[in-house]
Amino acid sequence: MSMMKIPKRYWIVLLTFICTSVCYVERVGFSIAYTFAADAVGVDQSSKGTILSTFYYGYACSQVPGGWAAQKIGGRRVLLISFILWSLTCALVPLDPSRVMVLVIARLLVGVAQGFIFPSIHTVLAQWVPPHERSRSVSLTTSGMYLGAAAGMLILPSLVKYRGPQSVFAAEALLGATWSVLWLMYASDPPRSEHAKAVAAGFGESLLPMKGNHKVKVEDGGTSTRTSNIPWKKILLSLPVWAIVVNNFTFHYALYVLMNWLPTYFELGLQLSLQEMGSSKMLPYLNMFLFSNIGGIAADHLVTKRILSVTRTRKFLNTIGFAVASLALMAIPMFRTSGGAIFCSSVALGFLALGRAGFAVNHMDIAPRYAGIVMGVSNTAGTLAGIIGVGLTGKLLEAAKASNSDLSSPESWRAVFSIPGLLCILSSIVFLLFSTGERIFD
Repeated sequence: MSMMKIPKRYWIVLLTFICTSVCYVERVGFSIAYTFAADAVGVDQSSKGTILSTFYYGYACSQVPGGWAAQKIGGRRVLLISFILWSLTCALVPLDPSRVMVLVIARLLVGVAQGFIFPSIHTVLAQWVPPHERSRSVSLTTSGMYLGAAAGMLILPSLVKYRGPQSVFAAEALLGATWSVLWLMYASDPPRSEHAKAVAAGFGESLLPMKGNHKVKVEDGGTSTRTSNIPWKKILLSLPVWAIVVNNFTFHYALYVLMNWLPTYFELGLQLSLQEMGSSKMLPYLNMFLFSNIGGIAADHLVTKRILSVTRTRKFLNTIGFAVASLALMAIPMFRTSGGAIFCSSVALGFLALGRAGFAVNHMDIAPRYAGIVMGVSNTAGTLAGIIGVGLTGKLLEAAKASNSDLSSPESWRAVFSIPGLLCILSSIVFLLFSTGERIFD
């Protein structure tokens, strides 16, 4: 098959996959570069935490506005604007730990800009991808996050060592600019169609930004008028939407706790050196990349072959993913070797990624026209989960240290990993009870 015969939607999905990869290279890269620069001048841990967490506050604030903007002016345009904004910020801001206010403003800007990305991606994919391809398309796109994180952890420390921390900013800006050019050249809105089946299927013209009233053909040959008003009340009161929100919260609580505190668990809980572990610390993220795509392919197979309905497919994969992840999370403190901890964390993150073929794709099942907005609402909860989970974990460890004076004991870490484990069980029950694969927003 020649390249010219490849459907346009596949190129769109590939570009969104690269998009999420580059975004997570940036996130991991800033953490690595700033930590190196801050440690070199003796910045205390509290100040470092403030700078590192600033991104998430900006990120949380722009999720819902991102969905609204994507709905009003188009996900394709918003995605490009977002990339240009954060890439320029990386290119222009000096990485100087003594200039705290400059770094705070810069990280807020990057957080706000990247907060527009995932609602915009969901809007674009809902426009381009037909329902029977959505699971694997969304799974491939989101798996870019994990591949980007793994690549950043593998490559960027060496870049910092040999070229200095500022070189990471330059590399990230270059990646962002390159992607922006590719998106400008190859991305477009889907072809407009008045075909009733396209509208009913939930993709194509029916999802393009609308101004004022919009008439579409219906099966009896007449027309119906739609307005561009967003049904905020219906969205916020919908139990299927809240099922997605709860599971997004749990997913990101577990993900951010492991991303931020697993290195501390290795060094203090197991008395191991991260440098001596080599590339093995990348395995949890590579496992997420693998299982995210397995979940997407499995979901589309179950739906396309009519083995399960869309609703049962979403519930099945979400339940399997979160149930296994729950057991693996709670088992982490039981293992006192690096191999055991890597295995459990890899299983936990891998099956959480599998569960994304349930709740994460469900935005486009229930609200294809408003997928970006629903994604913005649920991703706000996910970002807040990261802020809450990372902060609460620090307090739990401080309390354990105060009572036991030793973070090397399994008891000091039991609550850290049990909380996300129990949240997985609770959220999977909520999804089983209240989620649906049927379209509920016209």
